[in-house]
Amino acid sequence: MIAAVSGVVQRLRLDAAVVTVGGVGLLVHASPRTLAGLREGQHAELATSLVVREESLTLYGFADDDERATFETLQTVSGIGPRLALAMLAVHEPEALRRAVATEDLTALRKVPGVGLKGAQRMVLELKGKIGLPGAVDHAPSEPAAADDDTWRGQVREALVGLGWAAKAAEDAVAEVAPAAGEPVDVPAVLRAALQRLGRT
Repeated sequence: MIAAVSGVVQRLRLDAAVVTVGGVGLLVHASPRTLAGLREGQHAELATSLVVREESLTLYGFADDDERATFETLQTVSGIGPRLALAMLAVHEPEALRRAVATEDLTALRKVPGVGLKGAQRMVLELKGKIGLPGAVDHAPSEPAAADDDTWRGQVREALVGLGWAAKAAEDAVAEVAPAAGEPVDVPAVLRAALQRLGRT
């Protein structure tokens, strides 16, 4: 098990980052929220989970241990693989998922592309007692990463399209939640707001 990687971000893609560790470039798949906090050429530390398949080894990266643990727990549910688990973490932070399961909030769970009513019901049934209770994990405050005003809109829009929303809907959501001109942009916060906006439509 590769539990963590620490190195320089060589390249950022829509769904992954290449992190150089000991001269080797590791392809690390991650949610748009995690990727939005990374910058090419800068050092990054990610908690990771290695998914082993007969034909492949795939590394997934997370902002912290709580996110990784939630990712791994989600995959214990019938029908949920790593890609769907990652999509769930793109829409909901771990605390929001714990709250949705504890309160049996099927509407919140169905905001994830690919999760229908039966899937949401199965998640509630199989995750209760596994995923923990809301408020059970302490979170240290983190500094939002600075974003270039010329690129953050494209990052958020492409992340939303990659999660299954139409380009027009993604564009409209970004426009509605964009901070006022001149204000600092916290890309992960904008992405969360856009996801919440799309979840209400």
